[in-house]
Amino acid sequence: MPHSYQTNGVAIYEQSFRMIRAESDLARFDEYEEIVAVRMIHAAGMVELSQFIHFSQDFAVNARAALESGAPILCDARMVSEGITRTRLPAHNEVICTLHAEGIHDLAAKMENTRSAAALELWRPHLQGAVVAIGNAPTALFHLLNMLQDPDCPRPAAIIGCPVGFVGALESKDALWEACPVPCCIVKGRLGGSAITVAAVNALANRKE
Repeated sequence: MPHSYQTNGVAIYEQSFRMIRAESDLARFDEYEEIVAVRMIHAAGMVELSQFIHFSQDFAVNARAALESGAPILCDARMVSEGITRTRLPAHNEVICTLHAEGIHDLAAKMENTRSAAALELWRPHLQGAVVAIGNAPTALFHLLNMLQDPDCPRPAAIIGCPVGFVGALESKDALWEACPVPCCIVKGRLGGSAITVAAVNALANRKE
């Protein structure tokens, strides 16, 4: 027998978000944070994710304002940069990923660090007022925090710090949350990843919500 299933894309979309709002604990989020959190939960397929999502004060407002003013989006991985929906961006924002830039292998070897961390050195001309989206590499987030300890380093407007994994992921996000050099968003623990990070960016960028 043929399978019977919902075939209306709009209905699927609307029902998905109704289910998330019904099953997730969203009470502690303000109206702007909730939009972001719901999309992150949707990307993870995990209503329990709400308890791990944390926003510093004014993160959502500051990140939205930065995007609306034309801020670039700096991504640690191509899985993040390629997932951002360009048509949602409010100011034709530039999306930058330097992981595969020329010379990164040599720079990483010189720094004795990963390519993900070394690639952030190429962010410096774009970092002032940017929205940072780190969804893959804990080493990238740790290196960014080290960069921002230098008072002469340009400051981004907001940081989405959601690297995923077992080595350094939890610790890098805890370090971001403790230092909070600019407004930030994290998913505590080992959870995170490119899809969740992309969902946060797309939610912030979507002027229709």
